[in-house]
Amino acid sequence: MESASSLEGDVKGASSVDGGGKIGCDIYISTSSAGGGLQMMVTGVVKSMTAESAERAALGAGAIVMDVLASNDGRLAYQKIERIRHLRPGMILLSGGVDGGTTKHVVELAELIAAARPRPRLGIGYKLPVIYAGNKDAKKEVDNSLGELVSLQAVDNIRPVLELENLGPARDKIHDLFMEHVMAQAPGYRKLMEWTDAPIMPTPGAVGAIMETIARRNGIDLVGVDIGGATTDIFSVFGGVFNRTVSANLGMSYSVSNVLAEAGFDNIMRWVPFDTSEDELRDRIGNKMIRPTTIPQTTEDLLIEQAIAREALRLAFVQHKSFAVGLKGVQQERSISDAFEQTATGETLVDMMSLSLLVGSGGALSHAPLRSQAAHMMIDGFQPEGVTRLAVDSIFMMPQLGVLATVHEQAATEVFEKDCLIHLGSCVAHVGHGRSGREAIHITGRSDRDREIDLSVKFGELILTPLELGETVRAHIQPARGLDMGEGPGKPVERVLYGGVVGLVIDTRGRPLDLRRDAPNRVEMLNRWRLE
Repeated sequence: MESASSLEGDVKGASSVDGGGKIGCDIYISTSSAGGGLQMMVTGVVKSMTAESAERAALGAGAIVMDVLASNDGRLAYQKIERIRHLRPGMILLSGGVDGGTTKHVVELAELIAAARPRPRLGIGYKLPVIYAGNKDAKKEVDNSLGELVSLQAVDNIRPVLELENLGPARDKIHDLFMEHVMAQAPGYRKLMEWTDAPIMPTPGAVGAIMETIARRNGIDLVGVDIGGATTDIFSVFGGVFNRTVSANLGMSYSVSNVLAEAGFDNIMRWVPFDTSEDELRDRIGNKMIRPTTIPQTTEDLLIEQAIAREALRLAFVQHKSFAVGLKGVQQERSISDAFEQTATGETLVDMMSLSLLVGSGGALSHAPLRSQAAHMMIDGFQPEGVTRLAVDSIFMMPQLGVLATVHEQAATEVFEKDCLIHLGSCVAHVGHGRSGREAIHITGRSDRDREIDLSVKFGELILTPLELGETVRAHIQPARGLDMGEGPGKPVERVLYGGVVGLVIDTRGRPLDLRRDAPNRVEMLNRWRLE
């Protein structure tokens, strides 16, 4: 149900018929990305520590991070002041220092913000929201610098000690201030607040909320993606830790030329099953950028657009993995140099072998002409390992379910599973490479519908075999020597395979996937791998 308010942007709600037999709405919920969503700047003393933690907090709250300022980022003071003035963020998150440590550097950051005197992004009748989430001993000095100039709110330190991140209080305050200060300036917002029975949430933050809820309730690791016209958002939960990244320059229409610039001609063309010149590809992409609402009119247009989507997904996921990292040095002896490099050299939390569910949304995935094409794009873009379930959000219902989860968690999760997701099936993929023509995987088992499964797949293939929606197979998977399905090279695994509207996909092309534009039989391979 779409709200009748005059808010600019995505404003969506949900309704139901009450249990008393009366026709009407028991609860009205809403999310909003009005005005392009929340655009923030974050600061920290050390770029690879408190500044990176502040960025994680902002992204997790559904914000777009416009820039990250740090005491050691190499910019001079006047350059940082000019940057703040130029960007005009909707909110600033100020962090830095561990509790009980030195206060000098974080106070200097506060003084830079004061010197910039940033003007509020929406309207001039209120002060810019600034959240202080740094060394608690510096609160008084920060307040002396900023208290008269901005709307300053203090929360618990996001890095109270080097070995701990405490992002929750900062995330919650970002959400509250976004609704109180930023969204309050949007036309129709106050009227909408009178209708809603739960706090309005930023659309990306609501998507993250349902992802966290599903992962926690099912005890699984998952990855979700929303590929849009201007940005690609990646959400992940691994080991109970939630992360979100926004690739603000990777999209399928408004920023499609940036995908070409970052990926390069060769990386996009390696997914196109026919030959074309670089000039023609640039012309097609340029036409899409200047006419962002158009859809592919020919098969060639569609294949090129899906090739671009693969690269947008791949690049956004590379960025996400580099950002979703653990803290180096926890419960270890560390030198001073180790401490200052702990997040920069932390290992990624993203473990594709433990990934249980991969969910795609956005026009390129949710509205692909064939569901098998959506599955194919996600497999190529994310390169899942082991056994992974694939699904797409049918009508971008996840944001509303994220808000509903705060009111009625069970209802939200049931709707997510039964009405929101279209289950595509399972993907089986090994890590490592073998010799073409030799057996890579042998899968045996019996489905719950008493159907025998006995599949032998050679290396270098991507095949689709029937496995119906709701059908499951308790399978024995034997990889060839040197290939790993999760228990080590050559060791068999027992896994449950889930069917879907596409079926069971077996990918023996190896991980990491090595496909180059100059491969002699590239076009022949791409046409053989089509999941149709």
